[in-house]
Amino acid sequence: MDALASLLEGPRARGAFLMCSLLDPPWSLRIEDEAPLTVLSMIRGTAWIVPDRPAPEAKSKSQEASKVSATSEPRQLHAGDVAVFRGPHPYTVADDPATPPQIIIHPGQVTKTPDGEILCETLSLGVRQWGTDPEGATMMVTGTYESAGAASQRLLRALPPIAVLPHGDFDSRLLDVLADEATKDQPAQGAVLDRLLDVVLIAALRAWFARNDAPAWYHAYSDPLVGKALRLLQHNPAHGWTVASLAEAVGVSRAALARRFTDLVGEPPMAFLTEWRLALAADLLQESDATIEAIARQVGYGSAFALSAAFKRHFGVSPRDHRQGAAPAELSSAG
Repeated sequence: MDALASLLEGPRARGAFLMCSLLDPPWSLRIEDEAPLTVLSMIRGTAWIVPDRPAPEAKSKSQEASKVSATSEPRQLHAGDVAVFRGPHPYTVADDPATPPQIIIHPGQVTKTPDGEILCETLSLGVRQWGTDPEGATMMVTGTYESAGAASQRLLRALPPIAVLPHGDFDSRLLDVLADEATKDQPAQGAVLDRLLDVVLIAALRAWFARNDAPAWYHAYSDPLVGKALRLLQHNPAHGWTVASLAEAVGVSRAALARRFTDLVGEPPMAFLTEWRLALAADLLQESDATIEAIARQVGYGSAFALSAAFKRHFGVSPRDHRQGAAPAELSSAG
């Protein structure tokens, strides 16, 4: 399992919202849905992405602010382009940057006018089709991941708020398949679309990391020593790993592994393992009915008590509260 394969286990689409928008200018969509991850595929025509500009006082607070600032200028999309949006930042997609928002998309994909009129049914054009004209000059397919697992947070943090992949940077034939399938109403069509959306996302992210400055941990997977160590930890989180046993499995000294791992990944092996175990636990708590005791042993903790203590220390909520819907602090602030 390589970097993308392991980290994309988190944002696997499960009942993702997918819609084909057909529009004639002038049009402008204000996106305030707070979704953690959205993929916009430009099928026909052009569009402009207009990000919200960061507040002046926020610009110097962190590296995150510099990422937002770097992507705050309007970007034009052409047919075959893909944009990946990392929430929860709001943004606008329009035929022209000067066109004021006509439609606002709220959480739950509820669409309203700026005055509050609900438009979900008014603009319906058929199965997963929505807009102002079925033959509109602009055609976009948007896939929205309504939730993102804890195991995907390292991936999401590595992305800018908006990543644009121009036509030609990846296999755009995938977009034709997605657009064709988006409007079909057949058995298990939702599952088909979920998988297609995942494929488009993976292709886009793989192209993005190949073209841009990927984070240090991404390159670590290609290192013959650290990459092997990462895979061992991620494939076998329940194993009682120590730096010594991991070094022995990789075939180097403990000191050499600890130094190289920290240099490439940005944290020591055991710190990485702890974060990975807790992220897996967070996802299992919400995706399975297994007991906390069973989940603890599955991810490498000796008891439910040990997992609960580490989970509360790391996320700020107990495993029980997380299962019941409380948002861990690290996840709710990851955007």
